Amino acid sequence: MLNQLYVDNIIKTALCEDINYIDVTTDNLLDDDHKSNAYFVAKDSGVLCGIDIAARVFELAGGNVETQILLKDGTEVKKGDIIANFSGSTKTLLKGERTALNILQHISGIATATNKCVKLAEGTNAKITDTRKTLPGLRALQKYAVTVGGGRNHRFNLSDGAMLKDNHIDAYGSMTAAVEALREKCGHMVKVEVEVRNFEELEEALRCGCEVIMLDNMSPEDMKKAVEMTAGRAKLEASGNITLDNLRETALTGVDIISLGALTHSVKCFDISMKINTAK
Repeated sequence: MLNQLYVDNIIKTALCEDINYIDVTTDNLLDDDHKSNAYFVAKDSGVLCGIDIAARVFELAGGNVETQILLKDGTEVKKGDIIANFSGSTKTLLKGERTALNILQHISGIATATNKCVKLAEGTNAKITDTRKTLPGLRALQKYAVTVGGGRNHRFNLSDGAMLKDNHIDAYGSMTAAVEALREKCGHMVKVEVEVRNFEELEEALRCGCEVIMLDNMSPEDMKKAVEMTAGRAKLEASGNITLDNLRETALTGVDIISLGALTHSVKCFDISMKINTAK
């Protein structure tokens, strides 16, 4: 579940950005008591995500709109499916339309892309996860969409766990020294993940007792060897240059996690439109 206060803050920021102090078209065209019926229709096929958030947009954009949600988050929709019906203030519908659709289309696109990856990994040990490569201010929505698509979340922020990337190690001096320093200062609940680029670094990470090891930009052949070397002593995460074309091959290497920044930073929006079908 998403924190409603967090969601409302995102919606309010977006509405203020879009409407500013007046909708010069709607406010000059229509009376306050003008009513309409409208609906959301899918113009593509994929996984729906964010319909409750989209409905909340209309509540915050002026209210006086009744919502009938026909398809829930996680539903695999087809082109032409009616997602929701709305009835009420035409002004609210028109002022909230773009913000509602922007959010709904974006995170439905993430859920759809994630679901494609999850299906490619079916029958293997690999779990699909996101990264911190998210749009500022939208991380929780984007990560929610990943779970709706069947994936899992990596760290939400830098407080969630210790992760030694190459720059951390290069800055501190060595992997072993950096891991020991973290063990000394971090609480017992904090796991340590380390990024490795070759088998020598993998062996060092295993000696350090790291709970999770990221295999950075390794080939499927090298990942398979890394799985054999690790022999279950740590969780192995594959990351870097993984696409739909090579994801299945990556999953079959035996890695535990496949993390994909592309799920949140470069997905295609899921095409959804709002149509007003009657006015009075």
